[in-house]
Amino acid sequence: MIARVTLEIALRREFDYLVPEELADRVTVGSRVKVPFGPRQVFGCVTAVGTDSPRANLRPILKVIGKQSLVTPKVLALARWMADYYCCSVETAIKSVLPEAIRREEDGWRERLVVTARAGPGPLPKLTRRQADVWRVIEEWREISLQELLRLTGTTAETVRRLEDRGLVTLAPQVSERDPYAQEAILPTQALTLNPEQQRALDTIRQGLDRGPGGAGTAAGSAARVFLLHGVTGSGKTEVYLQALAHALESGRGAIVLVPEISLTPQTVERFKARFCAGPVRTLVAVLHSHLSGGERHDEWHKIRQGRARIVIGARSAVFAPVEPLGLIVVDEEHEHSYKQEEAPRYNARDVAVWRGQREGAVVVLGSATPSLESYHNAQRGKYELLELPTRVDDQRLPVVRVVDLCRAGSGGREHGVPIFSNQLREAMALRLERREQIILFLNRRGYSTSLQCPKCGYVAGCPNCSVALTFHRSRQRLLCHICGHETAAPAACPEPKCRNPAIRYAGVGTQRVEDALRRLFPKATIQRMDSDTLRRKEDYRRILGDFRTGKIDLLVGTQMIAKGLHFPNVTLVGIVYADLSLHVPDFRAGERTFQLLTQVAGRAGRGDVEGEVVVQSFTPYHPAIQYARRHDFVGFYQQELEMRAELQYPPLSRVALLVLRGRNEDKVKFAAEHVRKELDRRLGGWPGLVLAGPAPAPLFRAQSFYRYHLMVRTRQMTKLSRALAELEAALRLPEDLRLTIDIDPMNLWGS
Repeated sequence: MIARVTLEIALRREFDYLVPEELADRVTVGSRVKVPFGPRQVFGCVTAVGTDSPRANLRPILKVIGKQSLVTPKVLALARWMADYYCCSVETAIKSVLPEAIRREEDGWRERLVVTARAGPGPLPKLTRRQADVWRVIEEWREISLQELLRLTGTTAETVRRLEDRGLVTLAPQVSERDPYAQEAILPTQALTLNPEQQRALDTIRQGLDRGPGGAGTAAGSAARVFLLHGVTGSGKTEVYLQALAHALESGRGAIVLVPEISLTPQTVERFKARFCAGPVRTLVAVLHSHLSGGERHDEWHKIRQGRARIVIGARSAVFAPVEPLGLIVVDEEHEHSYKQEEAPRYNARDVAVWRGQREGAVVVLGSATPSLESYHNAQRGKYELLELPTRVDDQRLPVVRVVDLCRAGSGGREHGVPIFSNQLREAMALRLERREQIILFLNRRGYSTSLQCPKCGYVAGCPNCSVALTFHRSRQRLLCHICGHETAAPAACPEPKCRNPAIRYAGVGTQRVEDALRRLFPKATIQRMDSDTLRRKEDYRRILGDFRTGKIDLLVGTQMIAKGLHFPNVTLVGIVYADLSLHVPDFRAGERTFQLLTQVAGRAGRGDVEGEVVVQSFTPYHPAIQYARRHDFVGFYQQELEMRAELQYPPLSRVALLVLRGRNEDKVKFAAEHVRKELDRRLGGWPGLVLAGPAPAPLFRAQSFYRYHLMVRTRQMTKLSRALAELEAALRLPEDLRLTIDIDPMNLWGS
């Protein structure tokens, strides 16, 4: 018996190994194995099993890791497609579908000693007083961990061993699963009554499920239909997801639910666990995301592989969860850029979900209040089926959005000439606080000030490793780079030797500065800041949101992490301090990002009985992205944005590949980029409709001491282009100190 193995080291080829007789019944496609490779021993994944090999003198497999195959054949096929499409090695793609905690050689289960009562009817043997006290606790519990027993009784393990010697108890190791939500009390919930729009969407999704494998309509292996669920904020998309999941479970199939940054949306996990912890479709709900410990990730993943958890909720990597059979994949907030992986393999989990659904005959539901232009364009072309929820549940009105021109606004909140709060926003906050209503303030920029400047000589404190200004963090009195992490003490005077001006000033506004200004304006209000500087531990986010939900916090100020997935009925005012921050970056998606962010943040207001209000502060109030967001007009924004994209041949009317060269020597990077351009011209010059741009310095020209040049390729034939770029990468012979990365369908043009 011969096994073909893909090794963990990226050699872009597979190797044949003999399967020893004693391992023959454990080696299957997807098995993780340990094999000899030269003088070393390395890990790999079995990708095929056969009876012969063109090579002689094969070496044997040394060990099989785990009791069952870790990569299912379907997920293995998904990894191969990713490697081909996203221009990476198969080895890299296979590693990405398995969490690191699963790839370890030794079993990752945690065991604990459990004490079990054995005594039957009849008199007890003579016990000491301490032994009798301990026995009574054991008899009441019947089974209890040794650690918990010692805690309850204050005794020692020696006492328990004496009871074991007398035949009253057994002490045996048992697997103890690490559940990240074990300490939470989950109360079961029932399905809610849907309005007609929700019901129509659900019925259509159910019909799709019934036509898929395991349903009433078609045979296994048929392609799915992808649905785009376009629903305004507060329209009840989550309830549609929940009832669609229940239908999938009723038909004997499992589901994957992708949400952006799941560690920041605990409400979602709680709602899904509450719905499926009881009832006829009861199942475990597994959670996968990067904020779990290695042990928690190990146990959650195995719940899925063993079929005990039939629903998986997670961030982008959860798209690889080994759910079988798979009936439904939900991608909530499908437009979010966090679904895009920034390291190899540079996949987009939304697009991987669509491919996997089509391959496995599962229904895919992409949901958003602000769909990406790519997804909405696919729906307009008929590639996806469009389902719409144009109104909020319970006839709640969308919030009133007021746009304030900061160039003309009163200076009610200026600090050193910087307008923080317009008079309109300040008055609105005062009114809501007086009514005991809650407020959310959004600013997608952390720190106190965005730069340190000298008004006399023009000096700006910059990062020595990156082409960005350092951000001042007042609580630490330090200047920090948010790209590479460099930090230095904040100077008391201008560092320029010929200047030494003591009147150096901090320019720009971050969330720390907003928080300070709020405390001075509203000293009696309870104010909490929420950004990556305040969330040091994984439970901090849940704690802060819990306090906000129960009314302990009046005003929450934060970055993008408070912009989505939050439902607080008492929030009646949302203030967007600067709406322009994402509008003027050098990226063709800048307007789209701004529109999406403003709409999502505005959607946090008015989700209860009181009508919501949103105050948007901007220096460019008449920009189309801001005006269409003010009117909650997605279709209008889509139509005008599509016209601009058509003129320049940008997505969704074409596809983009971004090639980035980086190195520590600027001249060498530039020369290599020009060489790559010549090779592209030679290889792709005759392609119809292909557009080549660059090389040019990346918008973030220097990052972590590396200079970066990029080239952009636009085409309508991305699969063909991916193969051509992979061939180019394999043929190039770049100096060792230069690196080329290829990003297919990039979500930003900064050069990852």
